[in-house]
Amino acid sequence: MTHAPHQPPCPRGPRARFGVAALAVLLTVAPLPASAAVAADTPAPPLHRFLAVAVAPDGTAVASIEGDSPPSGAAPPLRDLVIRRVDGAGAVTVALPCGRTPQCWPASPAWSPDGARLAFTLRRPGSHARSVYTVAADGGALTKRLDFDGTITALRFGRDGRLTMLATAGALKEVGATEAGAPVTGDLSGPPPEQRIAVWDGAAVSFASPPDLYVYEYDAAPGGGFVGTAAPGDGDNNWWVAKLYAFAGGAPRVLYAPPDERHQIADPRVSPDGRTVAFIGGLMSDFGSTGGDIFTLPLAGGAARDITPGMSASATALGWGCGGELLARLLAGDQTRIVRLDSAGAPTILWSGQETVSGEGAGVSLACPSPVTAAVHESFTAAPEIEVGAIGAWRDLTAVNRALDAPVRVKSLTWTSDGHAVQGWLLTPLAPPKAGAAGAPATWPMITEVHGGPAAASTPTFAGVGLNRALLQRGYALFRPNPRGSFGQGEAFTQGNVRDLGHGDLRDILAGIDAAERAAPIDEARLGLTGGSYGGFMTMWAVTQTHRFKAGVAAAGIADWLSYYGENGIDQWLIPYFGTSVYDDPAVYARSSPITFIKAVKTPVFAYVGADDVECPSPQTQEFWHALRDLGVPTELAIYPGEGHGLRDPAHVADSERRTLDWFDRYLK
Repeated sequence: MTHAPHQPPCPRGPRARFGVAALAVLLTVAPLPASAAVAADTPAPPLHRFLAVAVAPDGTAVASIEGDSPPSGAAPPLRDLVIRRVDGAGAVTVALPCGRTPQCWPASPAWSPDGARLAFTLRRPGSHARSVYTVAADGGALTKRLDFDGTITALRFGRDGRLTMLATAGALKEVGATEAGAPVTGDLSGPPPEQRIAVWDGAAVSFASPPDLYVYEYDAAPGGGFVGTAAPGDGDNNWWVAKLYAFAGGAPRVLYAPPDERHQIADPRVSPDGRTVAFIGGLMSDFGSTGGDIFTLPLAGGAARDITPGMSASATALGWGCGGELLARLLAGDQTRIVRLDSAGAPTILWSGQETVSGEGAGVSLACPSPVTAAVHESFTAAPEIEVGAIGAWRDLTAVNRALDAPVRVKSLTWTSDGHAVQGWLLTPLAPPKAGAAGAPATWPMITEVHGGPAAASTPTFAGVGLNRALLQRGYALFRPNPRGSFGQGEAFTQGNVRDLGHGDLRDILAGIDAAERAAPIDEARLGLTGGSYGGFMTMWAVTQTHRFKAGVAAAGIADWLSYYGENGIDQWLIPYFGTSVYDDPAVYARSSPITFIKAVKTPVFAYVGADDVECPSPQTQEFWHALRDLGVPTELAIYPGEGHGLRDPAHVADSERRTLDWFDRYLK
């Protein structure tokens, strides 16, 4: 259950299997009037986001996909392809054939082996089709290479100069379960479009994987062929049962099958000598939200080996260095680390910090033979910028967000719950708290924000825009816990909420609120709770278990695990967490369902969701709202048309944030 760019998310899954279009007609929301905003809120300059970075093999240039966010801080509606010289000598914005228009989006930048050309995909507005272009390193000689009748992701140059990619012919929707579902009409029993490994040789596209497998991730083998994670059937739904395959002509060969349902695989990477495949294995609740132990496997065949058993951290990305060394990005408590691992799995820390870093590879963009790497980095107080250099010796290449500030002080908290250590983040306003009535102590109201997942984590991301900035400026403290089930403390911790969703993890959160109240002047009588996806479920769940929270906002939550099982497009994710299907053990699903305990709710809750959400369908939010309304508990509901799992439309994001601010102000001020 992971979520939208501007807020945490639920589980994932390519076609919607449920009908919710009518709800969009019945419950489409009208924007709140502008007067709902408080005059004291000071809008920040636009946040410039970098969505992808790729460093050239010779280390002379960095390509990026980027654009200005709307005021909410969500994904940019207009996006550019920019090529910057690493030496700072200049930058060029590539002139796209469809101009700067919504959904005319470049993506997946990939450098040729000699660094002379950059390839990228371009979405055709109003469709799921893609074109592939190349451009010279100086931004000139823009040339269309391919028109394709479906989606293209993970574009790369092979060593022979051919372009490889993941392509879905006749795609019904954008790739990924967090995207809006396709219309539910006609015969749903037919085979869905499958994403396949494709090769373009300059004249035609050929497929290197069969038509009955959906390939999620892939890497090329130096001697020819590919490896990839894949499963047959609906790509949104079946990632949780994917296996690792070798594709080298003829029938695909299974290299590795996970030993049980609590073990998903991600990020397969082939070593430069072609002998070894490394991948991440562990319990993961969403494709793309990666964490676990690091495994290696001989490409020629043999047993996989966990080289980091018992690691008290989660690997979140892998890559191979130019010298054949295995590199990884780890989340270890409150630290993000880039490490080098020897053959036994022993790590050498190359960099560590309370920041978030991202790039294609081991959390950074790698390209050989140059030792120069590139990454996007940010923290709670520092807005995103591109940095370049050897790992651990980076310098900022950009300074486009230098005017932005975050009105926040940050503390990393650690507390004990049920005998184990838990970590989280406490963000407090720069302005001191206000004194209460009749000489009561000065305190801040506090909003607890639960991340999506559950297998994910709250990590340092810039707090100077959107909803976070507005809450901090209005005098709210923010608490972001990483309870059991989160990444960051090893695989046993991540599996800590299996068959126990909402129980032990809620105890961890409540103990963390106690720790926050010891660390800062927090008003116990003015606590709020919010989150999206898993965080939306936890909001719905917590108000049935405790009256400690005086207001809640639930985005894309889950009210009833039993009905949810048949409504969502990703039911495979439930088996690892509940141990079996709802039809075999309904009691374990009911035990964690907010609707089971709904009559205990006294807390006012505002709930919202996208009408075309595949992961956490809108009927779940409607059911929760309906129950609170009938029980006389203050509640409001918004269902946003055309939206999937997490809101994308800037107007919808802004509306949900205005409503959220108004809700918390109404009940916590």
